[in-house]
Amino acid sequence: MLNAAAAERNKEPILAVLRECVDTNRPLNALEISSGTGQHVTHFAQSLRNILWQPSEFDRQSIASIEAYRAHYNLDNVKPAIHLDASQPSEHWAGIQPESLDLVLNINMIHISPMACTEGLFKGTGAILKPQGVLLTYGPYAVNGRITPQSNIDFDCSLRQRCPDWGLRDVSLLSSLAQKSGLFLEKVVDMPANNKCLLFRKESLV
Repeated sequence: MLNAAAAERNKEPILAVLRECVDTNRPLNALEISSGTGQHVTHFAQSLRNILWQPSEFDRQSIASIEAYRAHYNLDNVKPAIHLDASQPSEHWAGIQPESLDLVLNINMIHISPMACTEGLFKGTGAILKPQGVLLTYGPYAVNGRITPQSNIDFDCSLRQRCPDWGLRDVSLLSSLAQKSGLFLEKVVDMPANNKCLLFRKESLV
């Protein structure tokens, strides 16, 4: 059971946003892309019992940690973790069917992965969400070409030094990518530690 300090700090604020944006009175199906240690999905599953959660990860060590958290909490609404490469088409996402999900969750991936993963996230999510389904992303972002405060500027620089294809993405860029896949930015929620939640909704074809 790996432990990420950031996940411990942000899991409750993110849960509060989830409570606001999903229906807690009917059964729902959710996919978390890039589940990390498993701290988030098991925390959310304990509070949002109406949601059947599918954790996923690219990193094999993280998958082992997710499974350890599942075993520890013995939750019947969390499926076994699947291996998922967000840069690949959704047809390769472990058999997840088109328009089968109510919610897709992505926490702290976009800034520490190649742009191909972000592009794949939106394209794949646009395919697997039901109409009116929600994609919720969380992390630090640039807004209108500007990164604030200084701590986020420093973080962005350190990320790009580690990998030139990493770094904080601009909300307007993400909104544009999302629209190409039928997802529209509905709400931006300011979060602790200079992070944000971005809530995208899949357009309903009437």
